[in-house]
Amino acid sequence: MLSLDLHPIFRNNRDIELALRQFIFKAHQSGEPVAEVIPGKGTGQLRERVLAFLAQKHIRRLYDRVEVSGGNTGRVLVHFARR
Repeated sequence: MLSLDLHPIFRNNRDIELALRQFIFKAHQSGEPVAEVIPGKGTGQLRERVLAFLAQKHIRRLYDRVEVSGGNTGRVLVHFARR
């Protein structure tokens, strides 16, 4: 499973956007069924930014569904449709 940890760059909006964009395109092209984004627990603001990024129309077309892990809210799973 591909994984992206946002802890090291959580303060820089541009770096977060770039890292998410590169990661989602890489995950989509790799054929992996699930990719993991780790925004961390904290206040939930970073998780909300990740979910807002994933909700953009042009990004939404790349994946099948998003799941916020029930037991671990500091983890967002992005499911890709099988090709």
